[in-house]
Amino acid sequence: MPVLKSSWLVAATAIGICLGAALPAPSTEDINERNCPLSDVLFPVLPCGNFQLEEATIDDMQAAMNNGTLTSVQLVGCYVLRTFQTEPYINSLLQYNPDALSIAAQMDAERAAAKVRGPLHGIPFTVKDNIATKDQLETTAGSWALLGSLVPRDAHVVAKLRDAGAVLFGKATLSEWADMRSNNYSEGYSARGGQCRSAYNLSVNPGGSSSGSAVGVAANTIAFSLGTETDGSVINPAMRNNIVGLKPTVGLTSRAGVIPESEHQDTVGTFGRSVRDAVYALDAIYGIDQRDEYTLAQAGKTPEAGYASYLTTKAALKDAVFGIPWNSFWRYADPEQVRQLTALIKLIEEAGATIINGTEITNHERIVSPSGWDWDYGTNRGYPNESEYTVIKVDFYNNIKTYLSELENTKIRSLEDIVQFNYDNDDTEGGRPWPLGHPAFYSGQDGFLASLATKGIKDETYYQALNFTQSSTRNGIDDALSYNGKKLSGLLVPPDVAQAPQIAAQAGYPMITLPAGIHSASGMGIGLGIMQTAYGEPELVKWGSAIEDLQKFTDTPYKRTLPQWRDFLGRNIPVYNDYEGSD
Repeated sequence: MPVLKSSWLVAATAIGICLGAALPAPSTEDINERNCPLSDVLFPVLPCGNFQLEEATIDDMQAAMNNGTLTSVQLVGCYVLRTFQTEPYINSLLQYNPDALSIAAQMDAERAAAKVRGPLHGIPFTVKDNIATKDQLETTAGSWALLGSLVPRDAHVVAKLRDAGAVLFGKATLSEWADMRSNNYSEGYSARGGQCRSAYNLSVNPGGSSSGSAVGVAANTIAFSLGTETDGSVINPAMRNNIVGLKPTVGLTSRAGVIPESEHQDTVGTFGRSVRDAVYALDAIYGIDQRDEYTLAQAGKTPEAGYASYLTTKAALKDAVFGIPWNSFWRYADPEQVRQLTALIKLIEEAGATIINGTEITNHERIVSPSGWDWDYGTNRGYPNESEYTVIKVDFYNNIKTYLSELENTKIRSLEDIVQFNYDNDDTEGGRPWPLGHPAFYSGQDGFLASLATKGIKDETYYQALNFTQSSTRNGIDDALSYNGKKLSGLLVPPDVAQAPQIAAQAGYPMITLPAGIHSASGMGIGLGIMQTAYGEPELVKWGSAIEDLQKFTDTPYKRTLPQWRDFLGRNIPVYNDYEGSD
């Protein structure tokens, strides 16, 4: 029987007593004496026994468990307490795994017997609720339509994390159906999960569609998390929540057991508070899977020692040569973001890196939308045969039918069934546009209806659009990465300019975002992105970790900072999509 929030939150108090911890109620004296906002008093990260949980890295956790000052059971319990403390506000966890403590106990027993599987042994993690787990948890993409359905097996990435000794803590909230269902919606909202809110500002867009995955890591409610991306859904929430997001090459991580959008763009990515933590997760989940034929292409293109072997320090920057595609992306960034990111790039340059401006995406005038993220940009300028959305609509119709065919204990077998369910449950699922449906789904289920209209037919326009979006973006990035006959270390981009991760998504190419400051107006994160070519993850890891090390050992403010819990009593639906910059 699945354990829902109402029951597991009550159990958190008992766990806290067992761990010798408590969630103190702040007094007026506390607030006055600390001379700090009420939010700082409400949301302190409590120690886990003698272990400092706040901003703890996976290596910190492993060291504490190896020297006997911490157990995996204690770690799970402390994350339960932290979730209990923050969940009524940020709503990052959709469902707690009732097996988490027993899995942790098993990992503790193995450690006591001198068996440690690797860096993730005993480490708690969450996965987005579109990633299947064959246990007591539901897999629903946030929709009531799939409640009670039974998946045939763990998603491949989950099975690999279990093999690595990681402890599945639960399912993270998300934008319902990973943003496929609507084109005007409240980011981070799902009918089953409710509204996820960022700890940086609870009233604004938390980023998505992997909202809860990023929010939970940022708020120190979990060690690391998995999300999925079709177009920006790892990079965007990571950037907005001031953490590291690593989106792999399409086909590096298996999508088997993941509720799909598009076989051509879907990928499973990782979230961490550091590059190393995100890479540990990637090392555990990448690899060939016979259930996902796209993974076969990685043979001979991945490192034998794993991606963690490419982690490095700021000293490596003396050998880096980065490109700046200014006209392609940077000119669309707000002034505050440009000031902060160029200051960070100046610091990178002072550390020895070479920065080359004007390394543009080939044909960017044609393929990069000048007015923000637009996955139907081709159609909107008169060329549906050059539109990403032309491909996604058809892919979703077919891919979701394949996924649903393996489920048991459900009558939902097709997109037609999902659409009808939403109409039949308008008050919760918003089948019709607001005000007839739900305010979180302002445009109803127009995304589903657009996909439904295609009937999954792969006509000439579909194949032309697929060829155009893939070839133009791949050639564009590859050309930009070449300068005077030499390959650049990467393209530095502002991921808040959503066209940048969009071009990488259409290409199926990897990207990483690093915390790089805070927007003064909203309090939300600013990121620095690095783009690479197919299977260029070693470069992303090397240079991402080098820049992070530089940030860590300088006094620059342009790095990860803790959430400020702005507007922590905010309960607005939909969340605001206000302009971020201060000028």
